[in-house]
Parts: sequence; structure tokens; C-alpha cells
Amino acid sequence: MTEFDGELPPFEIVEPAQWRAPIIFNSPHSGSVYPKSFLNASRIDLATLRRSEDSFMDELIADLSNRGFPVVRVNFPRCYVDVNREPYELDPRMFAGRLPSFANTRSMRVAGGLGTIPRVVGDGQEIYRDRLSVEEALQRIEMLYKPYHRALRRLINRVHQHFGTAVIVDCHSMPSVGVSRDEPRRPDIVIGDRYGTSCAPLLADLVEKVMSGLGHSIGRNKPYAGGFITEHYGNPASGLHAIQLELNRAIYMDERRRERGPRLAEIASDFTVLAEALANVPLGDLGPFQAAAE
Repeated sequence: MTEFDGELPPFEIVEPAQWRAPIIFNSPHSGSVYPKSFLNASRIDLATLRRSEDSFMDELIADLSNRGFPVVRVNFPRCYVDVNREPYELDPRMFAGRLPSFANTRSMRVAGGLGTIPRVVGDGQEIYRDRLSVEEALQRIEMLYKPYHRALRRLINRVHQHFGTAVIVDCHSMPSVGVSRDEPRRPDIVIGDRYGTSCAPLLADLVEKVMSGLGHSIGRNKPYAGGFITEHYGNPASGLHAIQLELNRAIYMDERRRERGPRLAEIASDFTVLAEALANVPLGDLGPFQAAAE
């Protein structure tokens, strides 16, 4: 059984009754509905699998749809299918049989075990007892990954056509402590704009100004510069902007118990302030931009 067999749909797009601005808030890694067949195939328990989740990130942005902003959330877990990857980043070591020639088997993400169908969870533990069939992987991609991206692309295109521009705020969370002992203490928020290539600089600057003004420490592009969604959908010259926000889990949840923390409502309110600030950016500042004449 490769279908997503939860009670919820695989993903949801909640559009506002009245649109405030061309800004889409997306939570691709907060899914927490685990297919039974997946749990049965896993060599590790549910609590360990959940370490890869961006737990409660969807809750932090949920109210924004009532304030004029579309919100996208994925309900299946990223360790089952990761939509923030290329469609076919697949690790040959995971599968019984030969992968199709178009699969990208050599990316850095695949090397780390974190491809479209992940081999490991975030702390490096192997997920599966046995190798998967190639057909299983391709079915998950066809049934979950591709419908999500088709729906997201349609939403972005509609926003772009209506407003002349679109901004995707890709919302993630990160462990408060890195794997390497040499890594410095992680800030409250890491802004990822693919080193200035996925959105207009004024957007990243505004996010930093607003969130630092609310008391948060800020980092840029390290250790997270933005994944496939940020890179794939961000094209500032065409008026398409994508920015990734990585939120330190320690500020809004208990990481060990995976429970909501006392500041959850406060952080959700901070996202409302951020959304309003982004909505006030003049559309003309967001392109599309004409190439300068030589």
C-alpha cells in the first residue's frame, strides 16, 4: 500500500476569503500523519522518525489564512516523501532493482541519505529494514510529490498573474544544536535566499529587520541557504520570489518531548507581524524587472 492512508488529504491549500497580498506561506515538512505500511517497514520507532519533522510549523502560520494570505501545508511526513527535493533524487543503495536513468543518484542530498525518498532520518539513523522496490518509490513520487508541486505551481501562477508578482515564504524549523560540535550556537531564525539569488534583497532585509525587532537573533544562509523549493520557484527577474525561514525549535517547542512550548502563541503572533510587513512592500519593488539597456 503506497497511498497516503491518513484521515487528512496529503496536502492542503487554505486560501483567504479576501487576499491581502501576493504572499504564500508554505510548510512542506510539518506533516505528521504516518502511513501504517511505512511504519511497518521501518526499523526505527515513530518517536525517532518524528525527529525529522518541522513539528508545529504549520500551526505557527495557520491563522495567516484568516488574515489574507494563502497557507500551504503537507500532511505526510518528510521522511516518507520529501517535497523539498528534486523529483527523483534517489539513493541506489535503498532499492532492489535498477533506478531509471533520469534519477539523480549523485547529489549531495542523496549522499547524505536525504533524497526524495529519504534513507535516514535527521540524526543519521537508517529508516528501512529491507530494500524498497523501485516501483514503490516511483509510486510515492507520482501520488504525493507531483500532485503537491502541481498544486503549488498553479497557486503561484494564479498569484503571479493577478498581482504581477508572487512571494513564497517557505517555513521550516531546525534543531537548536547542530551535529558538529564546532558549529556555533544556532540563531533563532536563519533566512535562506540562496545567497541573494532566490528573492529581491529587500525581502530578506525586511524579514531580518522585522524579526530582529521582535527580539530574535538572525542568521543568513548558514547552515541553511534554501532547498529545492526556494531554488526552483525563486526567479526575482520574473517577479517570483522565494525565501526560506528556518526557525530554531527551542524557541517554540520542547524538542525532547516534541511538545508545544509556552511561546508558541507568541511566535505565531510574530509571523502575523511579519506577514503584514511583507504585505506593505510596494508591488513595484518586487518586479518583474526589466534588464538594463546596454
